[in-house]
Amino acid sequence: MPPPSWLDDTVPYLTASVPALGGRIRSTPDDFCVEERPLYLPCGEGEHLYIRVKKRGLSTPDLVLRLASQLHVKAQTVGVAGLKDAQAVTTQMLSLQGVKAETVAALSTDDRLLTLEILGRHRNRLRKGHHAGNQFRLVIRDVRERSEDDLQRLFDELVRRGVPNYFGPQRQGRSGTNFQLGAELLQDEARRNKMPRNKRIWFMNAYQSHVFNRIVAKRIETIDRVFPGDWAMKSDNGACFPVEQQEVEQPRADRFEISPTGPLFGSRAPWATGVPGDIEREVVAELGTTPELLSKAGAECGFRGERRALRVRLNDLSWSLEGTVLTLSFWLPPGSYATSVLREVVKKSD
Repeated sequence: MPPPSWLDDTVPYLTASVPALGGRIRSTPDDFCVEERPLYLPCGEGEHLYIRVKKRGLSTPDLVLRLASQLHVKAQTVGVAGLKDAQAVTTQMLSLQGVKAETVAALSTDDRLLTLEILGRHRNRLRKGHHAGNQFRLVIRDVRERSEDDLQRLFDELVRRGVPNYFGPQRQGRSGTNFQLGAELLQDEARRNKMPRNKRIWFMNAYQSHVFNRIVAKRIETIDRVFPGDWAMKSDNGACFPVEQQEVEQPRADRFEISPTGPLFGSRAPWATGVPGDIEREVVAELGTTPELLSKAGAECGFRGERRALRVRLNDLSWSLEGTVLTLSFWLPPGSYATSVLREVVKKSD
């Protein structure tokens, strides 16, 4: 079975008023370039050697296995801050525990492992989320000609209101139904216990993502507004707080200092109240459950959950259209997906 389209048409577009512009992405890996923005650089001492790798057509897990094999270390000693797509040209940092710089320098490069740069030593291993975001340079081919006005209108809206922070469909696997198994596992302790922890967490995270996407979809028209009962997230540090006075907080949302959030349910993830809480209850009711049951299931499965912003800022956007070739450059914070931008441009029109 082929993988699900990255153009997920099960959730609405923020820029629905702008017609579909069509186009093809990832015609070649070079059309999808990603460079990880470091959160920090190595301090110069410690047991972890930091390197920067540029690769093409190679996923991050496969890169880790390749380096571990060539360096004769366990894969668990290789740290990464984020997972990067295989069908792309990507640059990211890794940490290598107990490896000498000269050993790494002796590794050969090829058409998949393009470059390898030694950055220095640091005291701690790189862990997921230890980056400041990702810089993208993307090419969409066969875009509708003479569509500059529509593109300008579309990007103006995304810059002003934010990009819907949908999880990408890759979380749902080749069949697009990982969330269904996750939902089953939440209710079946015996089945969960027979499955390796990493595997069951993966499927349950897929269900978390599905619930969250449904909530974003319900709030797509007010994705840039906060209401009493919302949990708002501060853009500068990710801290959340309950919204009490809309007239005080909405100007902050307009300046993108804060954003409304949705739940990634778990034992300690709070649920909204007021109108936002009604929406969250409505969504989970449609899925045949309640917030209380999801929180309880999260506690039994051992994950705490968190709140996630409903939108993300589209930073430092630049674009050009030459004939039918659209080139985009921008950066997004950690955990957000460039495909959420691309789907607003292309839109599925069949």
